[in-house]
Amino acid sequence: MSAASDTAAGWDCHAHLFGPYDRFPLAPERSYTPPEAVVSQYLALLARLGLANGVLVHPSAYGEDHSLLLHALAAQPGLRGVVVVQPGGRLPLAGLHGQGVRGARFSHRSGASTNFAGSASFDDLRALAPALADAGLHAELWTDCQALAGIAAELKALPVPVVIDHMGGFDVGAGVDDPGFRVLLDLLASGRVWVKLCAYRNLLNAPDWQAGQPFQQKMIEANPERLVWGSDWPHLRVTPVPDAAQLLALFKRWADSEATVRRVLVTNPEALYR
Repeated sequence: MSAASDTAAGWDCHAHLFGPYDRFPLAPERSYTPPEAVVSQYLALLARLGLANGVLVHPSAYGEDHSLLLHALAAQPGLRGVVVVQPGGRLPLAGLHGQGVRGARFSHRSGASTNFAGSASFDDLRALAPALADAGLHAELWTDCQALAGIAAELKALPVPVVIDHMGGFDVGAGVDDPGFRVLLDLLASGRVWVKLCAYRNLLNAPDWQAGQPFQQKMIEANPERLVWGSDWPHLRVTPVPDAAQLLALFKRWADSEATVRRVLVTNPEALYR
């Protein structure tokens, strides 16, 4: 069996939808205004990538309005969703699993003004973790290696699995021996934390994206059973816009074996999102 056919049931575990805006307008209070990226375009991308399934992450630019996400999940059985919720919000957690939702996303990033309007905080995660567990949902965390050390013990103790996206925001200049990256590897090795592989956002200022390979390899060595891959389509606020097919090819080229490629694209996401 070829590598291509072996991953035909595979997953892209991180993408966002926007619009059409005449039907699904953005929230008035938002940090950015992206161009439309509609479900038909995303399904065409999945076909081009040779993958059958996708995970849609609710964008903060929609605030509390999850109608676009829930509409897409109802119409497309190959898609799963990640919501953004805060305590007292208008979206009830009960019943979301049956609608295709598998997680809720929170933000805890270092630096000033890095968490977007409409995002949920780590304090929100602390408050909602028991309810997430009751609803059969995991937590997704947009964070970075600089911020991880201060919350690592809490992440291990949460009653739900945690999925860290964007490869934990590693600092390519600091290298794989950076203390913050070592914290990420420790969390990954614990089995309580998953990581979404897709290195490009951490490499935008690197002269050569090949500098990301050692970081992916260290993650594979730490725990290949807790890794998934995400395209991050439609690549918000990145110029020039990368080609998701090239990002997928980069992951495959950096992987240590075809078995690892299948594990990351098929076996692991099936366990996490199915």
